[in-house]
Amino acid sequence: MQPAVEWKFTEIALNYIVNLHQKKEAKIERITFPDVWPLYAAIDIRNSSTERSHSIQLDMVEQLNLALQLIKKAQTIIVFPLLQEMEFKIEKFIRAAGDVLQSEEEITIQDFVKEQVVSTRNHLHSTEPQLKNDIEHYFSVLDPQLGMLYRHRKDYEDSVTRINETLSKFIDREQLAAQKVYSHYFERFVTDGLEFNIYMGQSVSPRKKFDEIYLHNMKMWQLSVLAKAARLTHKLEEELANPLRTTQLILSHNQLLSVTFRTEERKFDVDGTYNVRYEIVKKRIDKVRIKDTNERLTQPGKIAIVYSQAKDAAEYTEYIEFFQSQGLLKEGIEKYDLEELQGVSGLKALRVDVKFEEDPKTASKVELSDTTSGQLLGK
Repeated sequence: MQPAVEWKFTEIALNYIVNLHQKKEAKIERITFPDVWPLYAAIDIRNSSTERSHSIQLDMVEQLNLALQLIKKAQTIIVFPLLQEMEFKIEKFIRAAGDVLQSEEEITIQDFVKEQVVSTRNHLHSTEPQLKNDIEHYFSVLDPQLGMLYRHRKDYEDSVTRINETLSKFIDREQLAAQKVYSHYFERFVTDGLEFNIYMGQSVSPRKKFDEIYLHNMKMWQLSVLAKAARLTHKLEEELANPLRTTQLILSHNQLLSVTFRTEERKFDVDGTYNVRYEIVKKRIDKVRIKDTNERLTQPGKIAIVYSQAKDAAEYTEYIEFFQSQGLLKEGIEKYDLEELQGVSGLKALRVDVKFEEDPKTASKVELSDTTSGQLLGK
């Protein structure tokens, strides 16, 4: 339970116990925080589904080629019509796997190598001692649990895990400093990348008077964290077996919301029909394209900020210009209209490049991570 909202759960539980003790009608009240400001950001691994499919493809083609070599060698030793048929099938599968690999084809190939190739291996291993070393080599490179080659996919999955772990530790560390400025609810989700929600307002922290200056500080914190996260993952590319790249996205929403704790899902969610639009926009902007083009808004090495009101663009432009002066972002701001999404229209975006290399004049200074946290804390 996060300290920022734990008090509310304690209050609701205490009220329930008191009512029970006084023999009043007792029921657990809904845990709701009205009039909160939402902030949303996402760091996504670009083309993660495509990269995963490609890694599976590479493993399958490599395994099929190894099986083909084994079958061809077996035919130099024995005349076995079934081996000729297997050679034909393997060559057909190699052609199929070398193209766009469909899910159905993937399952068919897996069944083939796990069943027919294995049964043929068992027969040849017991009847043809000359092939023993070749057979053992083939199966030695396979994953013992999967019965499949698992090298390229492991590289991909290890790279995704490394990125997610690095980002999670970084965001959690930075978030602790931000909590000291003004207590707020924070949640993050790890998928192929990472996304996080922030809800802040008087109802979350009733003991400290809320001022919009805290909201502005949090928006600056959010922007700086995404820029620094982009730097982290950029440096990480050199260490990854599969050099994946990330995109960075912010959704600016200038309306107060209410959030309610959903007991079934054990998480907070926006409350009310009008507020649901915010959730719809969040789910649809990750792949949104620039209007009248085929270009995705989110691109590696850039931060995209989606908004609908001109005042949001003016506010974020000020923050961008500040971080450009600090050497965290490159000069220049791109402005776009976005394509219409189902149920959502009129969205616009700012986009700016992250500066990966430090200026010589700022290289010896404290890292911006520390500087920004210090500024937020009023140091």
